Amino acid sequence: MVLETYLLSAWSSFLDQADSFFLPCPFKALTGIDCPGCGFQRSFFALLKGDLQESFHLYPPTIPLLITFVVALSARYLTGRNNDKLVKTLYLITGTIIIGSYLFKIFVPHQH
Repeated sequence: MVLETYLLSAWSSFLDQADSFFLPCPFKALTGIDCPGCGFQRSFFALLKGDLQESFHLYPPTIPLLITFVVALSARYLTGRNNDKLVKTLYLITGTIIIGSYLFKIFVPHQH
């Protein structure tokens, strides 16, 4: 029980300080405009904290990206079958979500 409490406390402390380790976006640094991936790091850490709503608010494609990554790796290395159609379909769906989210961010006014 003590070890579990210690690990949970260490994990929580790590997540609380993770902002200081985020990589800055080079595209945004050069242009001042968000790139299609801006928000992923913060969204991922919100997801690790268990805040699904905040994760979606920060970057909607996070969960589809993670699902695509896990399925693509599984299809490639864990199954012996050819899953090209599945992986390509997931790439297409995830890419569409990324582009749609980016266009929404650019063209629909919102509060930060």
